Amino acid sequence: MAIDREAALFGAATHDIGKTVHLAELSGPGSAHEETKRALLLERGISPELARFAATHASWTRSDVVLEDLLVSLADKIWKNKRVPDLKDLVVVWLAEATGRRVWEEFLALDEVLSRIGDEADERLAFQASFPIHT
Repeated sequence: MAIDREAALFGAATHDIGKTVHLAELSGPGSAHEETKRALLLERGISPELARFAATHASWTRSDVVLEDLLVSLADKIWKNKRVPDLKDLVVVWLAEATGRRVWEEFLALDEVLSRIGDEADERLAFQASFPIHT
């Protein structure tokens, strides 16, 4: 299956960069960072192709998203062990089309991977919370 691994890794690493401007959203809810993040990347010379992850990870239902966008969105959610069935279903369809396997096979395989990652979410979030944000 062909994916742009480097682009997906870049997207995963930078998708929430706007939170560096909207510090309250580092540890709490909010979407003010959504508008800021893409602009931050573009201002620093990042190509629009890579900066797109800052916009697409929260709006994965857009018609122009590709598998890499969906993977960044899925990783963002599973980091906290949050399941979004519609997002997972989109990824499963992409995987099934790419591999030729049946949808239910891809669903089960992906669910197993997501469960393993999600099971460690509490430890990750506790570690993250051990570094308080001072605004």
